Amino acid sequence: MSTSTYALSASPAISVILPVLNEELYLEETLGAILSQDYLGKFEVILALGPSKDRTDQIANHLAKEDSRIILVSNPTGKTAAGLNAALAKSENEVIVRVDGHAKIPRNYLTLVIEILKKSGAVNVGGVMAAVGVTKFEKAVAGAMRSPLGVGASRFHTGGDAGEVETVYLGAFIRRALMDIGGFDERFIRAQDWELNHRLREKGGVIYFDPRLEVAYRPRPNIRKLAKQYFEYGRWRRVVSRRHKGTINYRYLAPPFTLLGVGASLILGIISAPFFFLPALIYGAFIVLGSLLISKSPLQFFLLLVILPVMHFSWGAGFITSPRSIVPMG
Repeated sequence: MSTSTYALSASPAISVILPVLNEELYLEETLGAILSQDYLGKFEVILALGPSKDRTDQIANHLAKEDSRIILVSNPTGKTAAGLNAALAKSENEVIVRVDGHAKIPRNYLTLVIEILKKSGAVNVGGVMAAVGVTKFEKAVAGAMRSPLGVGASRFHTGGDAGEVETVYLGAFIRRALMDIGGFDERFIRAQDWELNHRLREKGGVIYFDPRLEVAYRPRPNIRKLAKQYFEYGRWRRVVSRRHKGTINYRYLAPPFTLLGVGASLILGIISAPFFFLPALIYGAFIVLGSLLISKSPLQFFLLLVILPVMHFSWGAGFITSPRSIVPMG
């Protein structure tokens, strides 16, 4: 499965799809970046509107009246995968480009997408999840998210050379390839992109990373939301590993083993002998060193002393506690 199988026309029409829920702060800016693309071919923007509790729907309706390229569809559950499938069903164009409601794409993004799809022979291409903060806390989280010390060595977080990968951020797809595998699996609340890309690769499709596809991403604004985000990441990555055997690797096992190791170290150090504190002390030294390397100010350093363990331990806790019943194996 490749673009040789799914040949693209010279200037293929594009459907940009967005699952949208409670995005009043960023939606107008996100859509403005999409609608101002320099792509010379035809493109539309399909918003799958979930049951927002803010002014998202009013903003979307106003913008749709202002620009006929914006199409609105309903996503009653508010779930990401369901919204993506609703927008996908409404689309008819050759290429599907996923964008999130709080992301901002550069002006040449769609032009680059078509160029890379054609040159790479891929069924899905994507680039860098370029975390960019506004508040001091968000800037510290952004630094952690763009460092291998925070999130591992995934190219879509830290950048790197163009090439074939397991998964990418967001994604720009050959529509027929998506339809041939049944679209997104709506049982997955998180990790639906990783799971989808696995099924594309199982069918022989190429998933391709190109660092030129850099998308600005807003990190979570506080510790509570950051912890919840990474807990869900860990929980759903475990679900993917159960459903698709052989897809786990050391990068995904590092957070749960770190959590267990540090926890055991502290307990044994308290109830047995101080020697057992050594693993926890080593991890603590790693956090201090990582915070020094990532931070750009004294305040960021102290914030990262908390942010890095929260990211690691929340992911690990989600992975460890992920229930087998969360997605049926059938």
